[in-house]
Amino acid sequence: MKLSRNYRSAGAVSLVALALAAALPAHAESDFQTGAGALNANARLDFRVVIPKFIRFQVGSAGATVDLVEFSVPAANVGDGSDIARTNGGTVPVLLQSNNGNVSLTGTTLGQLNNGAGENISFAEILSTSSDPNLNVPTLVDGGTSAAVTVTPNVGARVVNRTANWSFAYSNTNFVGAGSYGGVNVNNGRVTYTAALP
Repeated sequence: MKLSRNYRSAGAVSLVALALAAALPAHAESDFQTGAGALNANARLDFRVVIPKFIRFQVGSAGATVDLVEFSVPAANVGDGSDIARTNGGTVPVLLQSNNGNVSLTGTTLGQLNNGAGENISFAEILSTSSDPNLNVPTLVDGGTSAAVTVTPNVGARVVNRTANWSFAYSNTNFVGAGSYGGVNVNNGRVTYTAALP
């Protein structure tokens, strides 16, 4: 019975020692100095900041809103080759931020814009420009992914922090049937722009 109590006491002491050891910071350093003259005691710390790789890309309104870019062609100008600017707003604001080097931008379409009745308008008719040539607009193709536009860092060696305004126009070079071509996620009207970070 006495032997059992000793084992229990030893076990309790071990648990208390383990708890105290856990409370101490890992790799703690201390220095003890004594003497009659001036004394200095040094203790060192190592610091580390861990930054995750990230990318932030916004085209148009912030959040989950998907903006509509619309061109309403005046009847007198149908097919006359005059560029038709966006008629339901102005430029499209674009933001790109990342921290791991070059970013690749592409635009993907599902096919030509159509009116649901077998008539089409090619995305080659959609003209695009950027207010900043360092954040250019990918040139859209029908039913595929565009050639990539490379965006290079502008802060240090690896940080991209760029904004631009993208402008769009309809080149209006062909006579086409009346109707609405594309739309809000219908008739191949949706374009997905992608920013890729290696």
